[in-house]
Amino acid sequence: MSKQALIIIDIQNDYFPGGKWTLDNADNAADNAVRLLAAARLRGDLVVHVRHEFASETAPFFTPGSEGARIHPKVAPAADEQVVLKHQVNSFRDTELKALLDQHGVQALTIVGSMSHMCIDAATRAAADFGYQVTVAHDACATRDLEFNGKTVPAAQVHTAFMAALAFAYARVESTQVLLGEYAR
Repeated sequence: MSKQALIIIDIQNDYFPGGKWTLDNADNAADNAVRLLAAARLRGDLVVHVRHEFASETAPFFTPGSEGARIHPKVAPAADEQVVLKHQVNSFRDTELKALLDQHGVQALTIVGSMSHMCIDAATRAAADFGYQVTVAHDACATRDLEFNGKTVPAAQVHTAFMAALAFAYARVESTQVLLGEYAR
């Protein structure tokens, strides 16, 4: 079996009710991420938390040093787990993420987090392009309604469209339950 890692991307306070950029279904997605986190810890997989902060105090969310930019308590890192700080959408861009994965001999990643249409999409595509075997736990990811050309696209449709695109060519996309069943074998 290849060396596994769980990558938890941007499960941060601003995405939850009361935050600056609330996502649809953030709590349920985080609860599934917690289940995968517990399984990864039990298996001894590498766990990497990715935390986004924008460089500017005028950003709409994840402002530097703010409570909203902190990792949500549900998925709080253990003392021995790495936290990668990013300032871009792609978790690999201008960060030590790839070097960290390679240092640990990681070949396969499970990706969870937010937002499905931005940071999850970008990290998944980059990881596949780097040659990692990528799995996305679709129900451990969240997003929000989008607007384009005067039309609102509901969060559920945004999420489904992006998961379908990733499943087409970049990743295996499965439910948390399926992945936990596989981990138990």
